[in-house]
Amino acid sequence: MNLQTKMNSARTADAKHSQDGDELRDGSGYAQDSQATARLATDANREAVELRLALISRAIEDEIIPRLMLAHPTAGDCLSAASPASTPHVGQDEVKAFAQLVLEPDENLAQACIEAMRTSGISVETIYTDLLAPVARYLGELWEDDLCDFTQVTVGLGRLQQVLRELSPAFGQSQVETSGNRVLLLPGPGEQHTFGLVMVAEFFRRAGWDVGGGPWEAGADPVVMVQREWFDVVGFSLGNVEQLDDLAACIKSVRAAALNKSICVIVGGPLFLVNPEYVAYVNADAASTDGAQAPGLAASLVAAAREQGAGVGNHLVS
Repeated sequence: MNLQTKMNSARTADAKHSQDGDELRDGSGYAQDSQATARLATDANREAVELRLALISRAIEDEIIPRLMLAHPTAGDCLSAASPASTPHVGQDEVKAFAQLVLEPDENLAQACIEAMRTSGISVETIYTDLLAPVARYLGELWEDDLCDFTQVTVGLGRLQQVLRELSPAFGQSQVETSGNRVLLLPGPGEQHTFGLVMVAEFFRRAGWDVGGGPWEAGADPVVMVQREWFDVVGFSLGNVEQLDDLAACIKSVRAAALNKSICVIVGGPLFLVNPEYVAYVNADAASTDGAQAPGLAASLVAAAREQGAGVGNHLVS
């Protein structure tokens, strides 16, 4: 190696040594080591965070969401779990589940449940008789047992009436020709529960009857109404035994004042189902505890009254 080459090698070594010394003096060497250590720590932290998130997500899916679903029903909860081959039905489980839905803050849940029922093959008539009417009674029981307050029950019944309005066009599709008969439907004296009366009116309209009155006429004087207009039948709903004497007096006055001296009187409500002897006590002609059967029962009473030319008093219970 010649002298020039040795001098160049010496300069290169000195430069490298000087660079290393500079790095030690300005801390860049330590910084690089610290950055590498930080990257390792960051990677470890990231893995720990991801693990914690995975555990939280699992807990939410397995624990939290199921509890929320139990606490807050959905529209699908109104249908009992059943195999695809089973026949859709409405039982007590569906009644209680739907009652819970109409009490929920989300007013759309009840309507969504009805749509699910209809999609599953449950008829509108079944929804009327096996779901809505029992739910109305169940809400009344919750109120009597102090499990719901008056406001909750009022909201629930209002939503049931909304469902009725939504279903009414579909329910009326099978309406027969007008029968020519007229019925006056009113709540009995002091009666607060009128949802059943709304349903009965739907069945009468579907059967071709002209319907007067309704729950919106609560407080109206039936005596004045039958004096002013001709009705073939007047129907009263009653659920409170304490109002039984008032209803008996009302029916007596209606018969005496009616334009139609052969007017027929039907009473309805669970009270008469449990105590059929009350039908005769209030001097009614029959009791109907099934809204679907009420128009047929009324028609048979009217036909019999026309044949006899006078009021009937067979005290039938349908």
